[in-house]
Amino acid sequence: MRKSWISMLFLIFASVALLSACNSSEKAEGGSEGSGESGGPVTMTFFAPQGKASMEENEFTKFIEKKFDVKLKWDLAPTDALQDRRQLLLASGDYPEVFLHGKFTTSDLQTYGKQGVFLPLQDLIKQYGPNLTKVMEEKPYFKDAITAPDGNIYALPIFNECYHCTYAQKYWINTDWLDKVGLKMPTTTDELYTVLKAFKTQDPNGNGKADEIPLTGAPNKYVWNGNIDAYLMNSFIYNDNDKYLIVNDGKVSFAANQEGWKKGLKYMHKLYAEGLIDPASFTQNDQAVGQLGNKEGDEVVGSITTALVSYLVNTYDKNITRHQHWDIVPPLKGPDGVQTTGATQSVGEFEFAITNKATEAQQIAAIKIVDYMFSEEGALYAEYGPTEGKGWKKADPDEKNINGEPAKYSYYNLPERDPNVVVNESWSQIGAHDLSNTFRNLFAEGQDPLSAEGYGTRLAQATNVYAPYAPKEVYPANVFIRPEDTESAAQLTTAIKDYVQTNMAQFIIGSKSIEKDWDSYVKGFDGLGLSNYLDIYQRAIEKK
Repeated sequence: MRKSWISMLFLIFASVALLSACNSSEKAEGGSEGSGESGGPVTMTFFAPQGKASMEENEFTKFIEKKFDVKLKWDLAPTDALQDRRQLLLASGDYPEVFLHGKFTTSDLQTYGKQGVFLPLQDLIKQYGPNLTKVMEEKPYFKDAITAPDGNIYALPIFNECYHCTYAQKYWINTDWLDKVGLKMPTTTDELYTVLKAFKTQDPNGNGKADEIPLTGAPNKYVWNGNIDAYLMNSFIYNDNDKYLIVNDGKVSFAANQEGWKKGLKYMHKLYAEGLIDPASFTQNDQAVGQLGNKEGDEVVGSITTALVSYLVNTYDKNITRHQHWDIVPPLKGPDGVQTTGATQSVGEFEFAITNKATEAQQIAAIKIVDYMFSEEGALYAEYGPTEGKGWKKADPDEKNINGEPAKYSYYNLPERDPNVVVNESWSQIGAHDLSNTFRNLFAEGQDPLSAEGYGTRLAQATNVYAPYAPKEVYPANVFIRPEDTESAAQLTTAIKDYVQTNMAQFIIGSKSIEKDWDSYVKGFDGLGLSNYLDIYQRAIEKK
């Protein structure tokens, strides 16, 4: 009897030992948990877009695995199906420990944060994220943009600051034509009218034909800030060229039903009625704009509203010089003294989130990895690869950055690449990391703004002209709409934006009369729910 019990106990202990050994073996072979410092690398799965090359064999992946003693598995989705795949994973409950690159909205963060699927990151950042902590201290708007109304940080974005993108509602003019008609750079809306009239009537291209287009543009969906009101309306009332919101002392109001908006439409209608605005400005795409600006023979365009003059004229081919006589027009002063420019503060889409599938060891490892990508070295390696001399190099003593200061790094004069070999050195635009102006300004830029290599410098110099005219307060691009307001906000935003843009085109071209139809246009906002629209965006900016 005693021998029988001893035998049974032996079998039980043996079974437990066997199960324990099997579990240890599974983790060692790539189970989801890993054991960290005490027993080998922490293993976890990252969700990311599928590129042309293997993420397992990627140089930066291998660097990260070695540096942080981790083993990364990958759940990859085609870029065009990334959000659909992400939603399927979340709906099924079979999601990974980490979303490295998830393209989440603020609404997503609140939904999955409330459900407990996304873990709050602020305590992890406080304990293991010195670089993220530093960024949030130095750039308070970054911290505000990533903090949900409940005080939690559920995800991190690529901190994609772009100086020339911040003031992107620009206007470029053909200075060769200005010289031909004997006029100076316009400084007011009246002076611009005079310039455009001269472009139309004085044959500045000298071919004896009335083929000049004084001012062209394009819809925003085709050309970045290409619609003509993006620039011109700011001489009458502030135009953010997006939600048409104005912020004064924290109070949100609407621009597109005010008297200044009406005056701006009158001015643009005057230009259109006299043939100074290209009728194609309301329909043409980026290809049509490029063909217009780069056509052989006589130049036909006098000015264009767009963030980038390269939409119109080739700035990258060293053998083409037409772009060199195009210059930026400063913000114009309107008849009532208004002189402002559109501005935006955006931190990019939310990419990195840790889910409730992650163990404590995985959470710590994941936050350390993303925090490293917010350091100078980590951002450099994440974007360009960990090996100097491939995607980047230390700058030469004579190389300068976009501000004319000594550069630290450079991507010029590197060894030529075999075009048939897929580059697999970095994560590039994958995953949350630092691409702030502070980081960008470490790199060399061509100092001649009219050279192909100096286009970045040219855009920075153009932006310097606009920055002083930005309003003190702008509505942020990234806001947390309350979950219960999300559906209404989406519907109202689309309906109101379509209404503004449709009526704007009609008023400018004259199919609607500003004198006769303005009141009914303004009244139309009542039926679209403008009051609710403003309430939603007021609550969002207050994080209520």
